[in-house]
Amino acid sequence: MLKEEISEIVGFELEDPRVQAVTVTEVRVSDNLRDARVFVMVEGNEQEIQTALVALRHAAPYVRKQVGFALNLRHAPEIHFVRDTVEEKGARVDQLLNEIEREWQTQGTTEDSPERKE
Repeated sequence: MLKEEISEIVGFELEDPRVQAVTVTEVRVSDNLRDARVFVMVEGNEQEIQTALVALRHAAPYVRKQVGFALNLRHAPEIHFVRDTVEEKGARVDQLLNEIEREWQTQGTTEDSPERKE
């Protein structure tokens, strides 16, 4: 519920143009329910990503207050926006695997025999 509510607030209530390309991917709440790490993906270059994170961190108290009202929480968790880099890391792994595959194919075509000698 927390993820859905934060997504709604960030996507529809924040009128800051710096956060238009933000997607909430995950929310992790601490064991004592006092802190929530909100993982976000931001489209754009590095400068746009950093600008969006600054804007989100500035809006965190507002988001916290709105979450408390919407979910009828007595104590809403402190909101901490964090950049989600899983997709970026996955793309890098894909790139490396493609490079390895191309190297294998290149090595296979340079050998005299179609079968590999060991």
